[in-house]
Order: sequence, then structure tokens, then C-alpha cells
Amino acid sequence: MLWYDQNARELPWRVRNGRPDPYRVWISEVMLQQTRAEAVIPYFERFLRTLPDIPSLAAADEDTLYRLWEGLGYYSRVRNLSRAARVLTQSFGGTLPGDYDTLCTLPGIGDYTAGAIASIAFGQPVPAVDGNVLRVFARYFSDARDILSPSVRRDIRAQAARELPVSRPGDFNQALMDLGASVCIPNAAPRCELCPLRETCAGYADGTAALLPNRAPKKPRRIEPLTVFVLRCGSRAALSRRGENGVLAGQWELPNVPGALLPDEAAAVLRGWGLEPEILEPLPPARHIFTHLEWQMTGYSVRVRAESGGLSWFCPDALLTQIALPSAFRAYRGYLTD
Repeated sequence: MLWYDQNARELPWRVRNGRPDPYRVWISEVMLQQTRAEAVIPYFERFLRTLPDIPSLAAADEDTLYRLWEGLGYYSRVRNLSRAARVLTQSFGGTLPGDYDTLCTLPGIGDYTAGAIASIAFGQPVPAVDGNVLRVFARYFSDARDILSPSVRRDIRAQAARELPVSRPGDFNQALMDLGASVCIPNAAPRCELCPLRETCAGYADGTAALLPNRAPKKPRRIEPLTVFVLRCGSRAALSRRGENGVLAGQWELPNVPGALLPDEAAAVLRGWGLEPEILEPLPPARHIFTHLEWQMTGYSVRVRAESGGLSWFCPDALLTQIALPSAFRAYRGYLTD
């Protein structure tokens, strides 16, 4: 723990010599899933300024939530935050419970997040095993098994629980996170010369640390061609809502159809929507990569005679200040208001 006391990262959701607000721990840990701490900080601070507590989060409308989350990706995380906040408001008096098992019953809170909240905010002696901790333990024990395997994750969690000091469980969990983020780093050789665990690390002793952890090969991403329309009528532009299931569920999007359409095919689709294109110009192709999916997008900038097509039409100010458009459409966003 001496290494952590001297080297802990200064982060806005942490406090020294005490326990932080459980709400701040919860929001930060959800944001930190799939996102580096340095990138999270401005989003965290903006989110807390707008929604400083559980009741305000529970009352926030969907567009506000998406706007605050815009740029972080994995929007199911913020939808689950909202759902959990409503449960907490209705059943827990607007506060987070400190019990690990109860935390695990809330939407979007799994094994790791529950362990982080319970240990950091409430001092409960439970481990919090994220990707950083998995990597540290795989290297420390020279464990060549696939760390994506559920059974291996369970074993490492059990190892972490055995090592956990009852007096400072939250600091111990955060120390492992910081060690993995700054010393036992991902996708590169570990900085063993800086590591406080070097003398007892099996991976360092047998020279395997830089080769670990092992992961099963990922399945190839599914390629999905998409034709995207930037539709303008006067100064207003059209958006549509995605369905409640699947990628980017429930969010605003640029109108689109499957496939890479030629201009004549694109115009025919628009007429089928009840829109008459006056100008239809190709835009540069773009792509967006999700975890298991890649969109390869063909784009068209289109001027139409009248607002129609069952779409929602917005003025430039609303598009810039009120609507959260997922980063998947970032390549075409500038054409909405030019």
C-alpha cells in the first residue's frame, strides 16, 4: 500500500483520507468501462455539474442523458444508469446501498462495478477485478490461461479476494487499478523497473510478463454497408430515432438504409419516403467500428422540397445544442448545419 500512498493518480472522483461519495464512485466506474481515465475526466465533471445526485439522474430525460454522454460511446451504460437511478429513488430513498449483493441487482451494475462501489465508497472487503487487475494477476502469477474465460476470471477474483486487506479494501483495489494503468500497462511491455511487486512477480522471474496476458482470438467483425442521408429542407435538417433494440438503441440518427446505394437507388428510396430530392450529392465514404460490427457508410447530401418522410426536422441551434448524435455519424455531422 505504500506504493499507492505515494503514487495514486489524482482523479476527481477520489478523495484522500476518507471515503468518496458513492454516487461519484458509481458514475466514474461506469464511465471508465471501455474508456481511459484521462478521457473520462471532462465528461465526469460535466455530468456531475448537470446531474449532481441520484434524484436528478432519475428525473433526467433521454435527450439530456445522451447529450451528456455524447463522445463516450457504449450508450447502453447511460441508459442503465438512468434505470438504476429510478430504482434507487423508488426503493432505496435515492441512495446507493453499500451491500455488494444488493448492488448487483441494479441495472448495469455487475460484479466489478459492485465491488468497486462497495469497497471504495463503503469500505466493504470485496475485490473489484477489471481488465487492469486481470492483467496484473496474470503477469504476477505467470498465468498463461485465457483471461477472457469466465472460469479464469472467477479464479483471479478469488485470488484477489484472498489478498484483500480488510483495513483498506478500496485503496487496495484502486492500487491494483493504478498499477495496471501506469506500470503493468496494456498492449506493451510492462515497466517492471518501476513495479513494487517485481521481486515476487513470477512473470518477471521467468521472463513471461511481456507475453501475458493471453486472450482467445476475437471473432472477425461483421461488415455492414449502410447508406446515410444528410437531408436538408431550408435551414432545417432531418433525423430519425433508432429502435429500442440493437446498436445505438433509442438514439437519434441520420436517416439511413442498409446497403451501398448508387445515386439513382438513393433517390428512389427517398421518393418512397415521400421526399422529392432537388439536389442529391455524394459525400465522402466513412466507417465506424463498434466492438463486433463495422459500418461502411455511403453518404448523400440531399436538398428536398418539403419536410416529410415521417422524420423529425430540427433547426441548426437545436442540432448544435440539444441533440446528441452518436459518434458513429461524426463524419457527416458537419453537413447538417453548413
